[in-house]
Amino acid sequence: MKLVTRAQLGWPASAAPTQTSTKGVKVHYEGAPVSLQLLEDHDLCIAQWKKIRVDHLANKKENYSDIAYNYGACPHGRLLEGRGLGKRTGANGNQDLNRGHYAIMGLVGDEGLTEPTDAMLGAIRDGIELLRQHGAGSEIKGHRDGLATACPGAHLYAWVQQGAPRPGGSPPDPAPRPVIDVSKAVAAALHDPTASGTPVSYPGVKIVEQALVAEGLLAPNLADGHFGTTTVAAYAAWQRRCGLTGDDADGIPGRASLETLGREHGFDVKP
Repeated sequence: MKLVTRAQLGWPASAAPTQTSTKGVKVHYEGAPVSLQLLEDHDLCIAQWKKIRVDHLANKKENYSDIAYNYGACPHGRLLEGRGLGKRTGANGNQDLNRGHYAIMGLVGDEGLTEPTDAMLGAIRDGIELLRQHGAGSEIKGHRDGLATACPGAHLYAWVQQGAPRPGGSPPDPAPRPVIDVSKAVAAALHDPTASGTPVSYPGVKIVEQALVAEGLLAPNLADGHFGTTTVAAYAAWQRRCGLTGDDADGIPGRASLETLGREHGFDVKP
């Protein structure tokens, strides 16, 4: 991986909202003309990335806190840090879509430089795998998946639909999906609220909490592995979102609601 960090770009720490997990990653493009000169001069790629941030910060209508993307990828195979890890994107169209996926942009557009190089595709793949190591789920989508837009353009979208393979080879095997034991999750929900401190009685609780964070039902700082009263309340809200009522929405996980949450956030469930 050839990573260009925020520090190397001369940028301060990102002021974007914290988000520790998503369903996956969405791929974007600029949606405007991009000069073919970027192919010849990497300094122009850096200048383009910096200009995108300046333009976003100047956009008072959208009120961006930072460049909208978590990462960018240039035709020379560099992964350019934007908001970076653990930050909600501002690129996917609205708050619900932004909570669903992190965002990586390829420095291609709708005129001029329109087709990604193999090096750029490799850098986007590097970014996807880096984000997966830090909370992203298994989904890889284009910006147009969920929003009426041409983004990420014909070439990048065709690559996304193929599974975003690394150039010259097949896509890597996806990381094994975590498995949540329903009985252990139930035991934690019944035991942890009455326990002192913040004990972690079942490590799988944190995976459930991270999914609740991604759903906007639990504050990120409370995804600590302790199935306390706030997590019970958040899970009850999830159960109600699933259409459950009364005693079926008491915040104690059931298999059906856990399986639904797992389908959305990349984990499996066993009895």
